[in-house]
Amino acid sequence: MSTLFIGVDVGGTNIKIGCFDGDLKLLEKVSVTTDVDMGPEVVVQRMGEAVRQLLKDLGYSLKDVRAAGIGTPGPADYKAGIIINSTNMPTFKNTPIRQMLSDELGCPVAFDNDANVACYGEFTVGAGKDVNDIVFFTLGTGIGCGIVSHGKLVQGATGNAAEVGHVIVQPGGEPCNCGQRGCVEAIASASHTARRAAEAVKAGETSSLSILPEITCKDVFEHMAQGDALATRIIDETARALGLVCVNMLHATDPARIVFAGGMIAAGDVLLQAIRRHFEAQIWTLRKETVEIVFASLGEDAGIFGAAALGRDA
Repeated sequence: MSTLFIGVDVGGTNIKIGCFDGDLKLLEKVSVTTDVDMGPEVVVQRMGEAVRQLLKDLGYSLKDVRAAGIGTPGPADYKAGIIINSTNMPTFKNTPIRQMLSDELGCPVAFDNDANVACYGEFTVGAGKDVNDIVFFTLGTGIGCGIVSHGKLVQGATGNAAEVGHVIVQPGGEPCNCGQRGCVEAIASASHTARRAAEAVKAGETSSLSILPEITCKDVFEHMAQGDALATRIIDETARALGLVCVNMLHATDPARIVFAGGMIAAGDVLLQAIRRHFEAQIWTLRKETVEIVFASLGEDAGIFGAAALGRDA
């Protein structure tokens, strides 16, 4: 009998599923629409159908699967395996997702936050695979985070640790969707980077961005590359906030590596160097720090790798 592991990464639009061998080699992957309006029962059934078809295409069946893992956007009670609520999946309220998927696949299922799962993927086989302590950030509409300390995901008392996107780096600053003010997410996420640029243009600041009907984060980086002063300032503020949260996390968890993922890292070295520069400008001078600040290596597959790894290791 083969020993396979299934990784499931659930998003509001698509569900990514991967089949892995015992060494976490990806054998095949597939993506299906989430169709959240159909409700949890139908969504989980669709997961099962996709897994069975994936296995069939590979010449296997569910009896060859030893365990699975799943990552979803929270908040959730991870110990109980229940999605409490989800902005992206409004029909999932108090949904026992772990047990439902376990019943569907007939195997044990590990369950965690999607950012934790992606973090675990990078830790296991990606940018953090050769160290025991990492902090992981994903830069997108918001800022997700995961922390691995001594080889284990940091969960916290309620399983909701590592919400570092909501660390306050500017007291009394920009309002955040979470209800706080001055969170790093409210300054440095892709969506808020674009928002700050749009607000500055609307306030009358001169910028080549003013010709655009709608400003995206990608636009801000592109206009910075063309020498636009406003875009350059906005990106510098974003990098400063990210550098500051790196300082805070260095002191809190002492990671060997800080890993950035998400759509914003498509900006490339210009972003990474700016984060490193602000980190060096704000870190203490008592000693020279050796922490590495790097980009993730698994791309959009981090979630399925991490989910399968959680299933295997649990």
